[in-house]
Amino acid sequence: MRCPYCRHSDSRVVDSREAEDGKIIRRRRHCPECGKRFTTVEEAILAIAKRSGVTEPFSRDKIISGVRKACQGRPVDDDKIALLAQRVEETIRALGLAEVPSQEVGLAILQPLQELDKVAYLRFASVYRDWSLEDFEREIAALRAQPATSPADAAT
Repeated sequence: MRCPYCRHSDSRVVDSREAEDGKIIRRRRHCPECGKRFTTVEEAILAIAKRSGVTEPFSRDKIISGVRKACQGRPVDDDKIALLAQRVEETIRALGLAEVPSQEVGLAILQPLQELDKVAYLRFASVYRDWSLEDFEREIAALRAQPATSPADAAT
């Protein structure tokens, strides 16, 4: 690690601490050249492999944006969408992979979204899974067979 003060190419770690439930490591470093101390922050980057073969960093904001579109006009507030996105991120990180296929991200969204709002789930799943009319009918029948679980569902 290069010293930010004198640009010396080496530094010594004096102290390391985990932050944000172990997602981030803060390291206090000492430069042997100029004697100054500085802090670095290390975070593991989760990469998403898209169908096209391109990889990009995981973005909770992209999940929020997609779910918000599916929830448009539905009685779902932004706090619930943010919690859903956090839950999806935790699910994806729990896979323990450095690179996760985008398909896995979509699948991780479906169950929490179905619990949040069934109409939003149908909207998201119909686009994500490229449903036919028969697929739609089959899924609606399956949802009707389930008991209502939230006030948002009772409104549908």
